[in-house]
Amino acid sequence: MAHIIVVGNEKGGSGKSTTSMHVATALARMGHRIGVLDLDLRQRSLGRYIENRRAFIEKHGARAAGLATPDFRDLPEVDPASLAPGENMQERRLSEAVSALEPVSDFILIDCPGSHTRLSQAAHSLADTLLTPLNDSFIDFDLLARVEAETERVIGPSVYSEMVWGARQLRSRAGLPPIDWIVVRNRLAAQQMHNKKKVGEALANLSRRIGFRVAPGFGERVVFRELFPRGLTLLDLKDVGVAQLSISNIAARQEVRDLIRALNLPGATVDF
Repeated sequence: MAHIIVVGNEKGGSGKSTTSMHVATALARMGHRIGVLDLDLRQRSLGRYIENRRAFIEKHGARAAGLATPDFRDLPEVDPASLAPGENMQERRLSEAVSALEPVSDFILIDCPGSHTRLSQAAHSLADTLLTPLNDSFIDFDLLARVEAETERVIGPSVYSEMVWGARQLRSRAGLPPIDWIVVRNRLAAQQMHNKKKVGEALANLSRRIGFRVAPGFGERVVFRELFPRGLTLLDLKDVGVAQLSISNIAARQEVRDLIRALNLPGATVDF
């Protein structure tokens, strides 16, 4: 069975697609077979990212021939007449896509939209590993938990945490292993030390209450936005002829390594 990684957060702008692309590409570089699905059927940010990568490889030929590329697939079309009574069309499409990828994949990564949808909810119940990229602020923290205004004390879980709890219950009833839920702190700003500390303390407190791990994510760096049009990641720069990396690029590459190590995925040994 392929190990399923779901990248989910019901709030947009948290870096889900950037995180997804770097995780998927890192696994492909390690020699793993990785299939990718993008459930944001409207924006398709991850899908376009991989399409940009394929276009870059085609344009640059031998220079880019060695770039490891995930196996991205669109959700298949389904004949409505084939649906069983009460069966949801989108859930059927997701099920068929996962079934098609499993025999040819070591990992399947599913990138969810930045909103609550039935398709996203179904994907969460499939997750062996759940990554939740989170901007390092109490605005985004509110997605996970409600906080008392005066003391910033965690009052209780919020909407997304409750959805993950529901997915965990579904897996438990089906006799499946529990979800390894990892909250990834993204867009960390070095100058905001006080805020970073307070958010970190709140996350540590909440992680013990509702059961997730906290992993280091990516800092606020322009390079991540610059790589998207070419379909590249930080791991590709030397492969495409960037001999001298900037200090910022070197630091960003290390962030990718640290994240992959923190995920502790089966058989994923960091060697880049």
